[in-house]
Amino acid sequence: MAYGESHYGTLLFSEQSEDSDPSVVPIPDISKSLPDIYHKSQNGNLKKLLDILAEQIAILNNRTEDIRAQNIVDMSTWSLSRWEQELGLSVDTSKSFDTRREMIKAKLRGIGTTTPQMIQRTASAFSGGDVSVEEVPNEYKFIVRFIGVLGIPPNMTGLIQILEEIKPAHLAYEFAYTYTFWESVKSLLWSSAANKTWNELRTYG
Repeated sequence: MAYGESHYGTLLFSEQSEDSDPSVVPIPDISKSLPDIYHKSQNGNLKKLLDILAEQIAILNNRTEDIRAQNIVDMSTWSLSRWEQELGLSVDTSKSFDTRREMIKAKLRGIGTTTPQMIQRTASAFSGGDVSVEEVPNEYKFIVRFIGVLGIPPNMTGLIQILEEIKPAHLAYEFAYTYTFWESVKSLLWSSAANKTWNELRTYG
């Protein structure tokens, strides 16, 4: 939808996203709020006036709902830059809304004293699955093990950025990924397996 266009002739804030699908508040029938005498009127100008007022009320209601949605990270669109600035994250509008939301939620989870549980919650926010954190004190490092998803989770760059911000400076870290056991692939028909890439077979299951 181009700038300046919408259902009511004005751009809703949240319409700037390809993946944003805000609930549109319907145009109210304000004639129901008028005395009966107005319902009997055949005045065309009055009807036009009521229609104009109803459209403006709908625009106001939609903008109100959209502004409320910006206070929820998972629904936020045009206010993501405000979240990022307040949390000290770089604003990169070339990234998708989902990626930026993941980084914001991870940063929010990472506020406070850094603990293995905090790192676990942060990594889970990016992977969308269970994560375990293994401490290796004698080597001054920890291992982030992705156990809830197969393969390398998306947006690892964002996760690394967040970990660098919240982890103690003296600790190193590494990632451990989970791949498919051969026993799981053996059940596949050869015709099905032949259509999959090696990486797809490694994450089959």
